[in-house]
Amino acid sequence: MVQKAYEFRLYPTGEQKLQIGKTIGCSRYIFNCFLAKSIELYAAEKKSLTYGQCSAMLTGMKQDVEISWLKEADKFALQNSLKDLAKAYTNFFEGRAKFPHFKKKHGPKRSYRTNYTNGNIQVNFDCHAIKLPKLSWVALRCSKKWTALPGKIINVTVRQSPSGKYFASVLCDADVQIYVSVAAKVGIDLGLKEFAITSSGEHVPSPKFFRESQRKLAKLQRALSRTEKGSNNRTKARIKVARQYERITNQRNDFLHKYSHKVVSENQVIVLEGLRVRNMIKNRRLAKSIQDAGWSRFREFVEYKARWYGRTYVEIDTFFPSSKLCSVCGTKNRMLTLDIRSWQCPTCRTVHDRDENASRNILNEGLRLLSEAV
Repeated sequence: MVQKAYEFRLYPTGEQKLQIGKTIGCSRYIFNCFLAKSIELYAAEKKSLTYGQCSAMLTGMKQDVEISWLKEADKFALQNSLKDLAKAYTNFFEGRAKFPHFKKKHGPKRSYRTNYTNGNIQVNFDCHAIKLPKLSWVALRCSKKWTALPGKIINVTVRQSPSGKYFASVLCDADVQIYVSVAAKVGIDLGLKEFAITSSGEHVPSPKFFRESQRKLAKLQRALSRTEKGSNNRTKARIKVARQYERITNQRNDFLHKYSHKVVSENQVIVLEGLRVRNMIKNRRLAKSIQDAGWSRFREFVEYKARWYGRTYVEIDTFFPSSKLCSVCGTKNRMLTLDIRSWQCPTCRTVHDRDENASRNILNEGLRLLSEAV
């Protein structure tokens, strides 16, 4: 059993859109309010607020006449906002993220999360509707294959995209069938000109979705810059730009999901290189191409799918010299530069394709790490 999310497009009425907006606004207000309180308390007394203390204070805040509008929002959304703040602090203190920042009113991320309890959330695929707290039944789109959810609902995240669309991400317990074991093992070297080069010699071309849409996107952005601020035409132009960005994101995610599924289904052991993308995009010449490739997202997809379906995922060290080592004899070519795509080993005289050689070294290093772990 794994926790799996299923996303559906929502079609709320005007009143339901207003209620969703209120709940998103209240969740943002609670997050920012208690973040400010935590900063003030630490500055004055060097103490921090726990989730329990924040939750007790929230109960008292709802009785305040000036902010009684908090009662209009879903109570689970407000509690989850406090949990998100507590998790943000934990990630900061453990070195996984930066210090929590205040949420913007008109930011691109507009969502709230509500919990399932006592049947307050229901999905009826025959009527194409989902029942949510404070919203009642909301129309949704789903394919004909859906008759019921695969397991018990845990929570639902309601999201409004920058293009104005509404989505519900339903997290539930799902029974995932483990794949039959196979003998194949693969090492993958990620690149820019080609998205992936495998140790078996497969070259996967890079789709470059952003590059292909760059001209159209520039045209839409120029049209947006010419409109008057606050006008209806500016809103329409902004939505067109947001939809184009959304299309690029959907294309990239579709490609990454399909290829990661292919890799996991065909191989028992998958070895990838631990690239530090955040540092690599500081190179202004390569930043756009690196972000367009989606390496980090691909690694995430491969990692959790391997865990779900009974495969072994290995990530080798970032500084492992996969390109400079000869995969036959192990000699290190210290004179190899980035512009050299093919080279001959000075020891065993084997001619290597740079990327194929790197993928084979990545696989060998991953297998070595696995043998040491055993």
